[in-house]
Amino acid sequence: MVEPTLDMGICRRNMRKIHYGILGCAVGLLFACATPESDFRVYKQSDGSIGVHAPKSAMDSEAQELAEAECKKLGKRTATLIENRKTFNDRFPLSYTYSCR
Repeated sequence: MVEPTLDMGICRRNMRKIHYGILGCAVGLLFACATPESDFRVYKQSDGSIGVHAPKSAMDSEAQELAEAECKKLGKRTATLIENRKTFNDRFPLSYTYSCR
């Protein structure tokens, strides 16, 4: 009776393919989860209002458009400006607060 033997060369090639596959999936996942760099930051506050942090060169209308887009995601139609103020943040010196209606 002949016992089957294990060819180590085939095992090494298969393990190498598996390692490259795992590495490729990890790199692909990193690129898929990356968000594009934006000049604005939009966030939802605990009271339901929408906050927009904007750069110094931003126009009020740009912040309004971003707030309205966020309000539409929440099922609301418009965004009404509640407050705009200057901050001490170098990257986002302007802060806007909107109410969704």
